[in-house]
Amino acid sequence: MEPGSCEAGPALKAVAAVLPAGGSGERLGGATPKQFCTVQGRPLVSYTVRAMERVSWISDIIVVVSPENIETMKSIVEKYGHKRVTVAEGGITRHRSIFNGLKLFSENGFSKHLLQKPEVVIIHDAVRPFVEEDILLKVVMAAKECGAAGAIRPLVSTVIASAADGYLDHSLERARYRASEMPQAFLFDVIYQAYQQCTDYDLDYGTECLHLALKYCKTSAKLVEGTADLWKVTYKRDLYAAESIIKDNLSQQICIITDAKEAVVQVGYLLHESLRNQIRVEAVSISLSKHDSHLQNIFSGQCYNFVYINDNKYTTEEIQQLVDMLEKSNIPLLHPVVLISVHLGSSENTSFSIDLEELTRIKKFASEMKRKNILLYGLLIQYKKSCYLFLPPRTEVPPRILKSVSLVWYPHGVTTMAGEVALQFLPFWSLTKQCCEETVKGGS
Repeated sequence: MEPGSCEAGPALKAVAAVLPAGGSGERLGGATPKQFCTVQGRPLVSYTVRAMERVSWISDIIVVVSPENIETMKSIVEKYGHKRVTVAEGGITRHRSIFNGLKLFSENGFSKHLLQKPEVVIIHDAVRPFVEEDILLKVVMAAKECGAAGAIRPLVSTVIASAADGYLDHSLERARYRASEMPQAFLFDVIYQAYQQCTDYDLDYGTECLHLALKYCKTSAKLVEGTADLWKVTYKRDLYAAESIIKDNLSQQICIITDAKEAVVQVGYLLHESLRNQIRVEAVSISLSKHDSHLQNIFSGQCYNFVYINDNKYTTEEIQQLVDMLEKSNIPLLHPVVLISVHLGSSENTSFSIDLEELTRIKKFASEMKRKNILLYGLLIQYKKSCYLFLPPRTEVPPRILKSVSLVWYPHGVTTMAGEVALQFLPFWSLTKQCCEETVKGGS
């Protein structure tokens, strides 16, 4: 197996993903297929597509849906700004739908635009939204070496077989068996050849892609131990569980935004280094006056926690620009967005403060944002010009550099935050506040 890493990606010509999303959702109940059910204001399938999009080395993402849902899926792709996505028409069964997705890489007559044939193709259910890059990389690299690979999990319950009369016939030794999960990965030529040779019976009644590779191509799959979050949304109760996990995930990710000024970028870097081992952190250095597609992608990816660092004391114009970008991204504000504005300033004065008129204007602005479900907080940092605030990475910052660190604003003060912000945001704010204070080593 060639070495690979989640950052660099596998050493392959190309990797693509096929997401079967043609199920009717009979076991879920209700008129809406489960892949299109809304969780936190967003269709479930969109979360799965987003998980694949985060993996830079996946070149194409094929979402296969039933004919009546093609336009629905296309509208989801457009609304949430999904990239590298092609919507394909599915068949009447799971295997036929996957086969249709694979044909987009090999049959000119099946698509207007033939996609680049990948070396390895990932197959993953559209209703398994919590797949991470690490497990994707493991199955892809195993497939490159062995021809096929799939994630597995220990059996939770013992499997038994019943006799024709309804009595127990025998049970399986649970320790010897595993549950087959997704994702699975294959050398493209292996799985495509298997589907080409498939009987109608297998296409109509089969469910296991690894079995097809073994049966028709004599390719025995490498089994990769998966994580507990690979489960499939099947029943209505699973939607509630998915919603809970998504809420928790949202509280564990943060976007740090800075402009291009060196001092500001370094503070953002130090904060990123402080937080990255505890929560998911994305750092963006941009000019808010210009359209930034990367920041828009972060917004559309449903990040709800932001730290904006700048050296423009008290200004609300740039914060308003961020709010405007948030609103244009169509992010469903079903629970609060937390926006912490960090203002840096250097001065030789013994203290600094906000005059009453400016404070009144800022609080009014924050109150307006609160009505939009955006909770705005401010951190003012002042340091002496004669001191070096920024040192090389991992260098201890000397104490007493800062003249003062002031928490101000919004809308009724930080002390009342516990009564105003949903519980999942409290650890994030406490952690961010603590790391800001530790990073700059405030003192007099």
